[in-house]
Amino acid sequence: MDDHRSVLVLTNPCDVTADVVLRLLAERRIPVVRLDPGADLHAGASLTATYRTGGQWGTLRTASRELDTTRVRSVWVRRPSPYGGPSALAGQDRRFAADQALWGAGGILGSLSGARYLNHPSNNRAAEFKPSQLSTAQRCGFLVPNTVITNDPEEAREFVTFQPGGVVYKPLWNTPYRVDEQPHSVWVREVYVSEINDAVSVCPHMFQAKVDKAFDVRVTAVGDRLFGVRIDSPDLDWRRCQDLMTCTAVEVPESVASTVTAYLAELPLVYGAFDFAVTASGDWYFLECNPNGQWAWQPAETVAAIAQAIADLLEKGPDT
Repeated sequence: MDDHRSVLVLTNPCDVTADVVLRLLAERRIPVVRLDPGADLHAGASLTATYRTGGQWGTLRTASRELDTTRVRSVWVRRPSPYGGPSALAGQDRRFAADQALWGAGGILGSLSGARYLNHPSNNRAAEFKPSQLSTAQRCGFLVPNTVITNDPEEAREFVTFQPGGVVYKPLWNTPYRVDEQPHSVWVREVYVSEINDAVSVCPHMFQAKVDKAFDVRVTAVGDRLFGVRIDSPDLDWRRCQDLMTCTAVEVPESVASTVTAYLAELPLVYGAFDFAVTASGDWYFLECNPNGQWAWQPAETVAAIAQAIADLLEKGPDT
């Protein structure tokens, strides 16, 4: 391995989770270039790629670094800002510039030959679709709660009526939403047949049988290393009141671990944040897998171990 090959980290400047790993890479003297392509390319950074018969090369220049893009060992696609046009532009001109940035800069950064991606941006995007998650989970052998995704109010009413343990509603995407000009989160919550009306027809809605859970588990997968945390919370959706939840390390059963491995291989992903609802009898029900889920909120020992695992993969670079 060439110790002078750089790690490219694509994330926004406020990403404190990335900072945990970047400190480890600095301690290991691994060269790192940090870039928020959706913003930095409108603020002085430049990216060039050249393609000719028999070869290609490129250069990324930031305020503090110059990077030969053929000498990138790993790309960590963390939390970059969306591609947008320069603020000085408006209307269709800004939309045009934003699209060119996505398909141009995004295309370059997603096709760096010889680099390990954690995860590749196109794999991240494909794995974020909840129908794809459920379909993959079912094929790989996870227990999956009865689920319907529909824009038909009658189908929704029928589903809710015949689930004896109750039903929850989950948004299919975490769309920014405001109420009275204030940011508003749409949490997972129980839903009743009397609440379902023709508004369901506006867009697909996801309804899922409520799992009679004893606790939740987050399993963070980094390559072939798994880190399990048990979550006890008074809320149906533990994310809502995180100050009330408690987290403790938990062993991941071998049957679940092997299915996690199969899931990652199928999509394919190097990293995944899996959420499970665990019943009193020990059944682990798959709820979702966020291909780029946060992990620095977990117990300190778990956070340190996850950071080490990510740093190891980024340092190692590609397998071939």
